[in-house]
Amino acid sequence: MPASRLKLLFVVEGYTDIRFVAGLSEIADLTLAVPQVQYRESGLGRRIEQAGIKVQVAELPGRRFAYQQRCFRYLWNHIREFDVVLSQEMLRGSFNACMVGALKGAPVVLYTCLPAIDYFRCRRERKQLGWVKALAGEWLIRALMTINGRLAARCVAMGPYLCQIARRYCPRTENGLYYGVDTDFFRPADTEERRQLRRKLDLPVDKFLIFLSSRISHEKDPETVLRAASIARKRGLDAVVLNLGGGYKDFLELGRRLELPGVEEWILGRPAAHPMTEVADYFRTADVMALASLSEGLGISNLEALACGTPVVCTAVGGMALELKGLARLTPRRDAEAMAREFLWIAANTEAARAHALQGREYVVREWNRRRAFSDLLITLQQVARSKVAPESRPSAAALS
Repeated sequence: MPASRLKLLFVVEGYTDIRFVAGLSEIADLTLAVPQVQYRESGLGRRIEQAGIKVQVAELPGRRFAYQQRCFRYLWNHIREFDVVLSQEMLRGSFNACMVGALKGAPVVLYTCLPAIDYFRCRRERKQLGWVKALAGEWLIRALMTINGRLAARCVAMGPYLCQIARRYCPRTENGLYYGVDTDFFRPADTEERRQLRRKLDLPVDKFLIFLSSRISHEKDPETVLRAASIARKRGLDAVVLNLGGGYKDFLELGRRLELPGVEEWILGRPAAHPMTEVADYFRTADVMALASLSEGLGISNLEALACGTPVVCTAVGGMALELKGLARLTPRRDAEAMAREFLWIAANTEAARAHALQGREYVVREWNRRRAFSDLLITLQQVARSKVAPESRPSAAALS
């Protein structure tokens, strides 16, 4: 491979984070292949334009099957123009990239940030699926992960927990840090600065602020956070819970559905804040960051909170149980009582809780900083790009049968 900048194609299955796109654009000449609907609906296109990120974008129209067909056609016509392809997750979007890559002799790297099977099972747990669809869906997910894992040149998984899962399907898996944490942006604030930030953000200055930085989706468990806050309020803690995100209206409605007392007074919801310019101030001013989940790959918002010296309370599941042991205050799955006790402890031991969180910041600076995330990824992409092989020596679809 020549010494010039890497020509990288990033194939996006659904939504992706602008922080990851921005980092990729810094280490390579980047082209995105994205589903047009999600690209526009999520505001990613607008944010890329506003930030002036240097990237070429191929917007592919259609949903699901129509998008799949157009994505396959685009890859077939253009994949050899790139040194390496990076594909999001190990599912249907990556199936196109891996199949075309195998046929055309183009190296494909998968990047996974979620435990797909566990997340899918959460739909069944929430009774969103019947057992027939649940079995069929899980079979399809396993099949896609098996095929893609066999065909991919490499897989990068966010954190040790997801590495364990991905290696079952792709032995060539290594640890990644996704977009990492910008520890200059996510930084601690002292007591006075936190008060000033609350005034600036129009948040109650004198309340115990619980920040739920999470989308509202089937694998998350906002119900437990709300019930825990309600329990803590009954025991004398003047707490409010804030959620930012595209689903904040669903979050407000959830509080009403749970019939918790006085929800209109203490449950707050707002649209998503810009992750590169605004969201850090919410972490910095909060008394605690809470994340309850039925299943979780890691939850990078936990690391962002720790980088701000903000105490974290989260469920001991998946990557959170593995990565955050000793850094966050972990509670059992769906245990609102245990989470309420942690809120009360933090409120009664503010200085000790923040000192503990600052130890977590040291860990994030050392192990999860943004610079390391993209420098490590660049090394992987360069290694894979140098190992381009002829189409006839790549695994074929027939070899998988």
